Amino acid sequence: MATSIEPTRVQTTPLGAGGRSLGVGAIDPIPIFRDGLASLVHRTHGLHWVGHAASHHAALQLCEQLKPDVVVLDSALDPNCHLTRLISTGDPSMVIVTLIRDTNRSPQYLSAAIAAGVHAAVPRAIDPRRLGEAIRRAHTDRRYLDPALAALTARPKRQPAQIPGQPVAPRAPMPLSRREYQVLQLVAEGLENSGIAKILFLSVETVRTHVKSILRKLSARDRTHAVTIAFRGGILIASPDGAHQCTPEPRAVTQLPH
Repeated sequence: MATSIEPTRVQTTPLGAGGRSLGVGAIDPIPIFRDGLASLVHRTHGLHWVGHAASHHAALQLCEQLKPDVVVLDSALDPNCHLTRLISTGDPSMVIVTLIRDTNRSPQYLSAAIAAGVHAAVPRAIDPRRLGEAIRRAHTDRRYLDPALAALTARPKRQPAQIPGQPVAPRAPMPLSRREYQVLQLVAEGLENSGIAKILFLSVETVRTHVKSILRKLSARDRTHAVTIAFRGGILIASPDGAHQCTPEPRAVTQLPH
């Protein structure tokens, strides 16, 4: 089942001479958390809510179609930082603020996220007022690290010796293009080419071409094999907290009531 992106009416809040309101979007699988973030943005001077996405392919649509100034991304949706890299390369001016969950709270993850294009990192349990300030600081300075995460930048301790014969799993590279990544996400959800074409506003022939390219790049025999390879290699991840159960309709954009 595909997940939609949901925009809202943009209400610009003046920031003073030469200033403008910053559009904020969220990429998060939990509806109540998204609602809380939207409420925070609505009541924060200088910010306005653009919309949200709850899956990878919908996140890329949100960035392409609604073009927020800042996206707030749940680290659980991007453990290998593939989504961050695709968003960053698609629009280098877009500011990415990652909400780091405890399971991703490590120097390795923080380093990988910054290398992939994250501009700010804050704990997911951050105080709402501090989050609003982090969003503004990230947009102004293009870099912000919450003090609670400062210890993650300290010199790492000596790593334990590798057990002989035990392989080291490297971080999976991202061999797919931005659009191929979206198509593969929807293939993994069980959609056929016609359904994928409708969601991504592409022709069925274009989708078919992307699928062929995915199979070639992943050395996969068929669609099922490609999905299996992608999950095993960390290119795809299991959606946390029911990410694909947030919206029942497979529409790319759903207008919210005003």
